Amino acid sequence: MTTSPLFQPSRIGDIDVANRIVMAPLTRSRADEAKGDIPGSAMNVDYYRQRSGAGLIISEGTQVSPVGKGYMATPGIYSEAQVEGWKHITHAVHEAGSKIIAQIWHVGRITHPDLTGGAQPVAPSPLQPQVVAYTHNGKVDVPVPHALTTDEVKQVVQQFRQAAANAMRAGFDGVEIHGANGYLVDQFIRDGANQRTDEYGGSVENRCRFALDVVDACVAEIGAGRVGIRLSPLTSFNDSSDSNPQAVFGHLVEALNTRGIAFIHFIEGETGGPRDLTGFDYAWARQAFKGTYIANNSYTREMAIDAIESGRADAIAFGRLFIANPDLVTRLKLNAALNAPNPKTFYTPGPVGYTDYPTL
Repeated sequence: MTTSPLFQPSRIGDIDVANRIVMAPLTRSRADEAKGDIPGSAMNVDYYRQRSGAGLIISEGTQVSPVGKGYMATPGIYSEAQVEGWKHITHAVHEAGSKIIAQIWHVGRITHPDLTGGAQPVAPSPLQPQVVAYTHNGKVDVPVPHALTTDEVKQVVQQFRQAAANAMRAGFDGVEIHGANGYLVDQFIRDGANQRTDEYGGSVENRCRFALDVVDACVAEIGAGRVGIRLSPLTSFNDSSDSNPQAVFGHLVEALNTRGIAFIHFIEGETGGPRDLTGFDYAWARQAFKGTYIANNSYTREMAIDAIESGRADAIAFGRLFIANPDLVTRLKLNAALNAPNPKTFYTPGPVGYTDYPTL
């Protein structure tokens, strides 16, 4: 089966890739928090280099501002020190023959002042999500967020634009806008989190405006062929909900198609959970969007080969399997046994469960 198109070279927007296997963005909480959420330690470099068999690597979520941080020891891409740190990683990945894009991220209301330097979380509306934050002071409920003013919304758009520019300076091949899993972009899209009455709330068109403003800002900065977005139309993760996912995400997909961006990365079904949810037609989205359709959520080798060969997707993103199998592409080619990931080490400091998984 190594002749399957899954393992053959392809092109995602302006990015040539060695195969159609994508490493999904994976929060690992191993940036240097004491020095300002800086990536690029020797351990970080090893982690990404080990996984450079992927045609495309999407970096872990990388906050566009200090207020956009929702988890301990996650990296940023807003300071010069962070840009310099990322350069070590992108160089290593390119040297190993892969491509890497930065997932640029703002968590919105899914955080706590303990993680943001004391700043109140921000969101489309002052609605407290039923989630907890893990901080150095323990597990705490997230507070009621500050509802961004219209002007403040536009300032956050510019933070994403700057993050895209910084990503290119750091040596990335492009960016993925994190529009999934109940974080800030997703919060604007869904009426469960967005009760605004200005140009960014109410109608389907208005609720999609922030996402499209962010896309347009990134496209203007680095070009449409190097911009993608991750979406999760049906997830309930982070207290997410919408009354009509097909209507709002359908409008968004059609609007994204007119922009000529490189890809949409879909989480099909519940994030890390069941795939067989109703409420959004992924097959329709595959046809409506003319760029690359990257499919994600619990794909096996057989599912991935079938999805590519049948044309249901252009590339397949793997997450947890890449955590435990740095040589995942080789293992999939050979249909070899896979290591099982250890969730207890997903977010712990140090190399255990990070760079010590065995290869073939």
